[in-house]
Amino acid sequence: AMAGGLEPHLAALRRELGGPAVLSVLVALIAVAITFLLWRFVQGRKSSRKAVLLLGLCDAGKTLLFARLLSGRYRDTQTSITDSSAVYRPSQDKSTNVTLIDLPGHESLRLQFLERFKAAARAIVFVVDSVAFQREVKDVAEFLYQVLVDSTVLRNAPALLIACNKQDVTMAKSAKLIQQQLEKELNTLRVTRSAAPTSLDGSGTGGPAQLGKKGKDFDFSQLPMKVEFVECSARGSKGEEGEADLEALQKWLVKVA
Repeated sequence: AMAGGLEPHLAALRRELGGPAVLSVLVALIAVAITFLLWRFVQGRKSSRKAVLLLGLCDAGKTLLFARLLSGRYRDTQTSITDSSAVYRPSQDKSTNVTLIDLPGHESLRLQFLERFKAAARAIVFVVDSVAFQREVKDVAEFLYQVLVDSTVLRNAPALLIACNKQDVTMAKSAKLIQQQLEKELNTLRVTRSAAPTSLDGSGTGGPAQLGKKGKDFDFSQLPMKVEFVECSARGSKGEEGEADLEALQKWLVKVA
């Protein structure tokens, strides 16, 4: 009945526009316009997220890495109890910049600071102490799991870099080994943490968000965000006097900015 009621109006519109062909073009143009506006909206939301969060356990080297990226110089650091932020331009050739935010790694603080900044995250650098990794693997995986099942992180899917720091030390584990061990631990956590809340803000209902693909062993390629691993050293092979080895990290920051 409604279609019948609209037909006289559509017929009149066709006559005014010169026939059905013009009307089809008009409908197509409207569809293109709506698609373009939706694309702009999505891009706008992404470009409004300008923060690169530095996460990780205590003593992973986040604050020294933060200082090195900003000034290139070494400085003594202490365990952070609050966030530090600064505007960082990854490339001298481009005018784009991001806001680097160094978040505390202490167990009692890290989730509340992540809660505060996660919605603004364009990218996340998760810093791992490659020397202490074997000893800390369960704690590292636990924190990373909490980040990866967070509803806001899953929805926005910021680029994720696992920065395997302290590679200047002989005992440091390789990025490849760290990736394999983390995948194994996260796979175990999927089962053991089945009663955990879905997200930090408690907005989820039911069980936690599914990490990876059901029925398959977990690996990072199953996540909605692109995950990369790099080896780096905020301290550098010559300690305080030498240059840091952050080239792979800096290249990644140019890419995500």
